[in-house]
Amino acid sequence: MDERTTAARAYLSAHHPFDQLPAEVLSSLASSVEQRRFKSNVPILEIGSPNDTLYLIHTGAVEVIGPDGALIAKLGEGDLFGHQSLLGNGISEDSFRAIEDTGCYCLKEHQFRDIYETYPQFQFFLAPLAPGELRGTTEDRQALDSDSVSLLTISSSDIVSRDLVAIPPTATVREAAELMTREGVSSLLVMDGKHLQGIVTDRDLRSRILAKGMSGDCRVRDIMTTDPIRLDVNRLAYDALLMMARSDIHHVPLMDGDTVVGMITDTDLVRRFSTSPMYIIGEIYQCDDIDSLAKVSERLPQLLVTLVSANASARNIGRVISDIGEAINSRTLELAEQHLGAPPISYAWLTGGSLARKEQTAHSDQDNALLLSNEYDEAQHGTYFESLARFVCDGLNACGYVYCPGEVMAANPTWRQPLRVWKTYFDKWVEQPEPKALMHTCIFFDLYRIYGHNELFEELQRYLVDKARSNKLFHAYMASNALQFQPPLGFFRNFVLVKDGEHDHTLDLKLSGVVPITNIARVYALANGIVPINTQDRLEGAEEMGALSHSGAGNLIDAFEFISTIRLRHQARQIRDGTEPNNFAPPGELSQIERKHLKDAFAAVRTIQSALAQRYQTAVFG
Repeated sequence: MDERTTAARAYLSAHHPFDQLPAEVLSSLASSVEQRRFKSNVPILEIGSPNDTLYLIHTGAVEVIGPDGALIAKLGEGDLFGHQSLLGNGISEDSFRAIEDTGCYCLKEHQFRDIYETYPQFQFFLAPLAPGELRGTTEDRQALDSDSVSLLTISSSDIVSRDLVAIPPTATVREAAELMTREGVSSLLVMDGKHLQGIVTDRDLRSRILAKGMSGDCRVRDIMTTDPIRLDVNRLAYDALLMMARSDIHHVPLMDGDTVVGMITDTDLVRRFSTSPMYIIGEIYQCDDIDSLAKVSERLPQLLVTLVSANASARNIGRVISDIGEAINSRTLELAEQHLGAPPISYAWLTGGSLARKEQTAHSDQDNALLLSNEYDEAQHGTYFESLARFVCDGLNACGYVYCPGEVMAANPTWRQPLRVWKTYFDKWVEQPEPKALMHTCIFFDLYRIYGHNELFEELQRYLVDKARSNKLFHAYMASNALQFQPPLGFFRNFVLVKDGEHDHTLDLKLSGVVPITNIARVYALANGIVPINTQDRLEGAEEMGALSHSGAGNLIDAFEFISTIRLRHQARQIRDGTEPNNFAPPGELSQIERKHLKDAFAAVRTIQSALAQRYQTAVFG
């Protein structure tokens, strides 16, 4: 092997994806690869020009200019270009120009095709990013077939174990008991023709007949539960479990519109998902004090590890962890009311941030507020609601949801106000926007009701959505704030790492990763009257309304999923190692494939940020 070939082989073997090729293929490629040199300021590929070459930069640097004349990126040693057009129609969509004397190893199209079509690892690395692509790039994600996560993918109707067993309301209780025994069921649907009137369970027979010494000749209609809680047949098994846990029930009729199509029971769930960690939620609602709640909450980090190990999607993990957080909040409020007595007026307990968006990972600080009825009078009601807020905030802190450093909590009287005052808050934030104020209050644009009167929250939510949608100056200020956090990607597609401090030389996967996408989604939602607050729901809504293109929304959704997955894997790794989970991942713990696709995800975010800046005439960089 001559000196030139030896040098080429050494360089190829040191760079991904060539390092994934068999040794003999690498040697053959090194002996045939062409070396080309370009002087500074010389164009290599022009927009619209044909291309039949894959370029691997050996020395120097290349800038990439898009169709609109904007600088997209700068490429350095080890970077590839030309493959996009080779995998497309053979025409370059961007311009590539040497910005200093540059040397490249070049593969002709037939060489590239032979390798690309033969070696999946090469194809996996270079395949063009399209909507949906990042979602599947986390190292051959397995099917979600574990008990830990399958509740999140299986429809309630899929686990119903038998056909309908019904009885008319005029039947006797004795006839109901005989039918239950004969059919081997613990509940009956009470039907008047095709109309659901109620349900009767074996527990009803015990507590409402035997315990009270009533005759078996009384009618089913006299002991049945009327207007039972129902579940739409298209909802997930997970939703059925949550409904049962929250309402302390064991049987739920499944409905297709007004038609009953089945009954789902806790026995069905146990039979199918007996090891599911979702049963933690059931345990939460059985806790009778804060100490027992705190013990259940201690299992949250291990649950995250379990879900990550089971290859659950980041979106599903966020939902599970958030639902557990919501259950802890709800049970703490129930305990507060047991301790303090019934509330004197109606109220709603609201949460913000990742818990509200169903995007929580592990324990975090608490962000909450109290929305009170306009009947609120400080002299009459102040002491009760201050005590309730203190009880709940202290309880959440004991459960690992630490006090908010900025005091965005209901324990702070500023965030414990009647509806009329909350409306004045939003009036000021929307009509007189100030950058610093919006940065600190944007959490209130992601509010979610956890407990209490939904009508109060819905009125406030409608007020906010209508007011925010119509104010273009507010949109511009929100866009400006949304662009404060940039993906950690330099012009040379190199990672921009945290400098100094305990997290030196790491990637901040929260503030520089998921937060920019969350911020973009919030702007599109507020500007277009989109009610959901989950980031992916907001992006899908923006696409449906035409505010975001199909490719733009798809790339952002996939980038959010991928970055969130990398973040969750990092946190799970720390939990397994016995360290406190954080958001700062050293690039060295990522595989080459993960680093490549992480850069793709960051680039997708930068592209949408640029579009957002142009729409609202906001400067993005510098």
